[in-house]
Formats: sequence, structure tokens, C-alpha cells
Amino acid sequence: MQGFNKYYPPDYDGEKHKSLNAYRGKHALGDRARKLDKGILITRFELPFNIWCGTCNNHIGMGVRYNAEKKKVGMYYSTPIYSFRCKCHLCDGWFEIQTDPKNTRYVVISGARQKDEEWNPEENGGFAIHDTENNSATTDPLTALEKSTDAQKHLTNVQIPRLESLQNLSDHYNDDPYTRSAAVRKHFRAEKKVEAAKRADDDRIKGRYGLPDTLKLLEDSDEARNEAREEWERGRRQLEAQSSIRKARLSSSAGPNPGASLRERVLGNMYSSKSVEKRARKLGLR
Repeated sequence: MQGFNKYYPPDYDGEKHKSLNAYRGKHALGDRARKLDKGILITRFELPFNIWCGTCNNHIGMGVRYNAEKKKVGMYYSTPIYSFRCKCHLCDGWFEIQTDPKNTRYVVISGARQKDEEWNPEENGGFAIHDTENNSATTDPLTALEKSTDAQKHLTNVQIPRLESLQNLSDHYNDDPYTRSAAVRKHFRAEKKVEAAKRADDDRIKGRYGLPDTLKLLEDSDEARNEAREEWERGRRQLEAQSSIRKARLSSSAGPNPGASLRERVLGNMYSSKSVEKRARKLGLR
């Protein structure tokens, strides 16, 4: 990566010096690595508990930070044991604290003493705290035998048959992988052809009747045909009912009006009487 805000001298050679720190003869950690040749790294260390300095006998509270000399002093199995050597800020004395991976704690080695803050309730008139999960002190042999018998029954009746069925199923699926894969691929190809033919038929019907492409057509089945037939019959009955209602309305609107029929009857009688008189005059009856 290109270095920003860094000065590269004219005699700097990237292949020879590798980095600016190597060119100037310095470590990347700076002054913290001044004792790195002795296996010591200067690091920031925070006191994990309260202590009294062994030189000035002053109390140093938990959480005070120091520039400690960190050094690997041993191994607990695969976990390294580190030592932190700090200088007291109240005097010129030094004290050392090490890690204890076995007990997951810190231990004061020299130069100070830890403040004992562990409180025993029995020694101070309280009640002891019992571990309810640890039942090793009082174990009933009959209870242990019953639990072991129940566990054996459950293993025999449930777990072993289940494992055997899973093993048989696995053997059934993995007995001939090539044949299984060929059968599955053949089935997928057949389904793909059927889907392609169905999609082509749907597109042809949509193009014939001008249906939108987003319309999803139902599958051709007996159930779909019956539903379509029932829907068509229901629509036909509704159409017949509407047409009969319309005809009844038209016939009622074209029926005789009482006032108009009386006038028509009067006029009709007048015309009929006049025609009778004309006929009688022609015949010489009047």
C-alpha cells in the first residue's frame, strides 16, 4: 500500500530495506520494544485486585494502570504463563504479578501482597452456601440404579432403533449414487418438458384471445371443468332472471292508462254514432 505523509529518502531501497522502520533501524512498536531482545515487551497492565506495596507499604487500588514489562515465564499445558513487572508510582519499588491459568486468576509473586477479600460466611456467623448441583456427597444407590436402568431402557427402546433406521435410510440412499442421480435427473427432465409444453399452450391461448401475459391460467382438470360449468350455469340463470324482469317492466309501462282509455272510449263512441247516421242517410232511412 502506498504510504501517505511519509518521506522516503533518495537512498531508500524497497527491496533492500523492506520498510522505513528497517531503514531507520527502529521497531514498529517503537520504545515499547526496547527490551524485546530479552523477551520483554512493554505493555499497559491494570491491577486486577487491591495490593499493598512491599517497599513503601502503601495501598494501591484495583484498576490502577502501569507500564509493565510483560514476559513469558512458562507454560501450563498449551497456555502460556505471563509475568508483569511493574514499578510502584509511590516509590522506587518493583512488584511482579503472574497469570495462573490452572486456577484462572492472577498471583502476586514478589514486591507486594494481595489484599485478602475472600469472605467465609461460616466463620463470620452466617450460613454456608451449598452447591445444589453437586450431588456427589449424598448419593442414593437405589436412585442411581433406577436412573441407570431407565437410561438403559431408553437407549434400548428408543435411541438404538432410531439410529438403526437412520443408518438403513442412509445406506438406501447411498448404495448406488450414480443410479440415484440418473433417476432424479431423468425425472427432472420429464417435468421440465411437461412444464414447457404447458407454458406453450397457455401462451397460445392468451395470444388467441388477447389475454394479458400476467394472467395465470388454471390447469385442465375435471375439478376445473366442473367449477367452470357451475359458474356458467349460475351466470345463465342470472341473465335469464334479468331479462324476465326487464320484459315485465316494459309490459307494465306499455299497459292501458285509465284516463286515456276513458277518453278513447268516448271518442270512439262519437265516431261510431256519426258513421251510423251517415250510413242511414245514404240508405234513405232518415
